[in-house]
Amino acid sequence: MGESEFLAQAEATLNAIEAALDRLNDDDMVDVECSRSGNVLEIEFVDNGSKIIVNSQAAMQELWVAARSGGYHYKQIDGQWRNTRDNTELFTALSEMVTTQGGSPVVLAP
Repeated sequence: MGESEFLAQAEATLNAIEAALDRLNDDDMVDVECSRSGNVLEIEFVDNGSKIIVNSQAAMQELWVAARSGGYHYKQIDGQWRNTRDNTELFTALSEMVTTQGGSPVVLAP
């Protein structure tokens, strides 16, 4: 995959995550504030001040996630972002991270 293709896919993924969390926030499912600065999406949980950071790393062609549970790297494999260690899908993992940090069950879908 070329750099421009990676950047387009990463941008679309960050937009999808932000839009999904904004919808969940509007529906009072989770109290978060999302902010974007370039290739970095910061998700702040209003109730406890914790954060999840999702950013793209063009040189590695990966999305990186930092959460209370740790740091994770995701690479595109067969059209899905997969954890480079355990093959977990990004949106499945983010659902668990947001549920844990936000205190309410959340399901994010690509």
